[in-house]
Amino acid sequence: MELFDVYPRYNITVTEAKGSVVFDDQGKGYLDLYGGHGVISIGHQHPAFVSALQQQLQKLSFYSNVVNMPIQQALANKLGALAGLTDYQWFMCNSGAEATENALKLASFHNHKKKIIAFRGSFHGRSTAAAMASDSLKQQPELGKGGIDVQFLPLNDIEAFDTAFDESVSAVIVEGIQGVGGLDMPSADFLQHISTRCQQSMALLICDEVQSGLGRSGRFFAYQRADIKPDIVCVAKGLGNGFPVGGLLISPKIKASAGLLGSTFGANPLACAAALSVLETIEKEQLTEAAAKVGKALKEQFASLPGVQQVKGEGLMLGVEFKEPVSELRRQLLMDYQIFTGGSANPNLLRILPPLNITVEQVQPLIQAIQKISNEKVPIG
Repeated sequence: MELFDVYPRYNITVTEAKGSVVFDDQGKGYLDLYGGHGVISIGHQHPAFVSALQQQLQKLSFYSNVVNMPIQQALANKLGALAGLTDYQWFMCNSGAEATENALKLASFHNHKKKIIAFRGSFHGRSTAAAMASDSLKQQPELGKGGIDVQFLPLNDIEAFDTAFDESVSAVIVEGIQGVGGLDMPSADFLQHISTRCQQSMALLICDEVQSGLGRSGRFFAYQRADIKPDIVCVAKGLGNGFPVGGLLISPKIKASAGLLGSTFGANPLACAAALSVLETIEKEQLTEAAAKVGKALKEQFASLPGVQQVKGEGLMLGVEFKEPVSELRRQLLMDYQIFTGGSANPNLLRILPPLNITVEQVQPLIQAIQKISNEKVPIG
């Protein structure tokens, strides 16, 4: 049987990884500055992560949510404490798309409305409602068209928001920092404004922190720069450090009832063990603070590179925007210098999403490679 060929792949076979380096089947090491779409938060094969999964696997790998599992509450307690949302509720699923899907569904259950406001450049996942709330026609199936009412607005445009916002709105969904869209950010003033408007109505504010959360921005959640409290926060990716994990932090004003949401595999013991080890490591190793410090230093270094127009993002969620498309630069970095980087909807932008425990020194091969490519006058477009 052939694989369903939907993934453009590099001709590289990865077999092992450790820290910020992945190794192919020939033993060649590659500096991983992309972490599989920002998933690897505490580094590949972190000892605490591996140990937690091994210990849990020896006790219980799975049972459904019809029984009590104390590790679920332990995870909720740790997440609430680190996020400063101890009065919120925790629902766990398996991915960022599921988190978004459940958040949008929960908003509609809460206020019995269906209109969604999303923003240009957004990406929230590939399930039906999540895809319809993402600003990409290619990923929107006919199944969702006409049945899901989404209005896309310019990011940070208060006047456009106020014109579109009315009593029919069920949810406003916004990324803490746009990932796929190209590292654009809602301003603190804009987040505060849309939060206030939602509080004045029945609409819920959903902050998508799937890529920007868990310390990556230099804050535990990127939206915290605005000093707001969303109604729902979506998380995934870095929470599992490679283990499939997703979830919602839900405001206490939203009431749970039996059967309202559900997931067969969500909150399974292995997922909880993985996520708990990640949170404990972020806290113990002060990785949120490290991301802020290292990110600041890297932004300064990236800004001084030849051909760079601007550096976007915060912490270790950075976008290096060049004057020309970067597809050839990314290929050269990978094939000639063994460095993984990411792209985005912005063809000129190089996306950097390394593990949160990376050092400035470990990123220097990227700086040196870009300088060398520029000096050799190799086209990057």
